[in-house]
Amino acid sequence: MKLVTQTDVVATRFSDEIAVRKICEADFDGIDYSLFAMKHDDNILNSSAYLTHVRNLRKIADGYGKTFEQSHAPFPSYRVNNVDNYNEKTFDRIKRSLEISAELGVKICVVHPSAIGEGQFEFNIDFYNKLAPFAKEYGVKIALENMWGSATVDGKRKIVPNICSVAEDFNRYVDALDPEIFTACLDLGHCGLVGDDAANMLREMGNKRVTALHIHDNDFEHDSHTIPYLCDMDWDSILRALGEIDYKGNFTYEADRFLDEFPLELISTVYDFMAKIGRYMISGIEKYRVKE
Repeated sequence: MKLVTQTDVVATRFSDEIAVRKICEADFDGIDYSLFAMKHDDNILNSSAYLTHVRNLRKIADGYGKTFEQSHAPFPSYRVNNVDNYNEKTFDRIKRSLEISAELGVKICVVHPSAIGEGQFEFNIDFYNKLAPFAKEYGVKIALENMWGSATVDGKRKIVPNICSVAEDFNRYVDALDPEIFTACLDLGHCGLVGDDAANMLREMGNKRVTALHIHDNDFEHDSHTIPYLCDMDWDSILRALGEIDYKGNFTYEADRFLDEFPLELISTVYDFMAKIGRYMISGIEKYRVKE
């Protein structure tokens, strides 16, 4: 099992190059490349220089003997209001994100499903099937992710279940798509936000569906994206479930909101700390893995 973390916060605050170097210099095995910045029209990944940029990133990682393991396409994938032709632009950028993933050697690219209300199951299955030829062409699997929404409850804004939020719904989506092209990335932090238990979702979905993770902690009220053991999630039960279902994917952090305020001079120290926690948790998963 490879220990992986994403580039998002450090890349946004400093640069993609710095994020890749800092991750490679820490005790991580691989990189989760965030393509969120593609939502900005002037981002380099939307320019003619995109391949030069990502090839340079891969060259940096290759120099350290590290690999790009996962990526995250721009999101939201779709907006109901479609202001400024958002949906057409974003669909093209998601296609490009698959090409970029292939250039980096990424195996799985996360593409969010879209909550649109009535008819959303049919809409999303059609949306993913339109992406399938491009995923097949580039040799990259597309992972759906469990999501959450918000609503006013008793006069207060609260997080509520949304698309793929619980195991039964998530399974329905994954099972309706070609397993050679599509898979599930279970966001462990999102599970608790909507009232389902992450360990329960892992057991109900199993390792045939869940082949990727987003690992981060929260207090069940805020999507904090911080490191495990700082908030309220039951990590022992989650590690046990991962071991018992014989999870075969990577250990991939999406916890880098923890890096929000640290100065550049401390980023390496923070990454080292995160890596130590990740190694400890991987050993916990292995402890619970059923030995044949």
